[in-house]
Amino acid sequence: MKLKEIYEYLDKISPFETAEPWDNCGLQVGSFNEEIERICLTLDVDEALIKNLEPKTLIIAHHPLIFKGLSSFNLNLYPSNLIAKMVKKEISLVAMHTNVDKSHLNRYVCEEVLGFEVKSQEDFIITFNFDGTLKEIAQIIKDRFKMKTLRVSDAGVRIEKVALTTGSGGDLIGKIDAQLFLTGDLKYHQAFEAISNKISLIDIGHYESERFFPEALLKDLKKLPLKVIMSNSKNPFNYI
Repeated sequence: MKLKEIYEYLDKISPFETAEPWDNCGLQVGSFNEEIERICLTLDVDEALIKNLEPKTLIIAHHPLIFKGLSSFNLNLYPSNLIAKMVKKEISLVAMHTNVDKSHLNRYVCEEVLGFEVKSQEDFIITFNFDGTLKEIAQIIKDRFKMKTLRVSDAGVRIEKVALTTGSGGDLIGKIDAQLFLTGDLKYHQAFEAISNKISLIDIGHYESERFFPEALLKDLKKLPLKVIMSNSKNPFNYI
């Protein structure tokens, strides 16, 4: 199957034009004329993934490997070293980032992972109802995300409505209309902003909340006449 045909299908299920202007989605490595034999869904591209993939594989990754313009192509440094290995091995890459956040990932995490019904969605922000305490919903998140600990900021308000943005959503705090915001990569001063706005926070991690990307797209990709495999990079952070 031609990469162009796959790309057109991806554009239908999650239009690339809906990605944010600062984002870099779409075809990053390869040619639309390339013949693809299999697809690999993954959160990130790393050396271990490239090593284990067969030629003529299309990687569909959530995070773009090429995010900003390359000023040089140094084969000893990231990401040029990975791109060179992919080209040599005839592996192509399409990135589906903020477009999939809006079309698939946030909703999938809310409904299929956490088990809550989506009440509303506006761009990256999903909301759902929850009547309970911060401690109660924190335990649900730990169970569903398989996390032993959570970093929280308690505004001292009872929760009735929860907002969710996977990945890094701290800059959205000013737009949150809920008593609790779940997102990752939260910063120190963002916690002060949230508490002042009477919003509690739970940091659900960037990797931890987005590692469901392959699962979120698998159902749609199974409709293609190609073998689809799921993989995932390892979390670059460890806890000791």
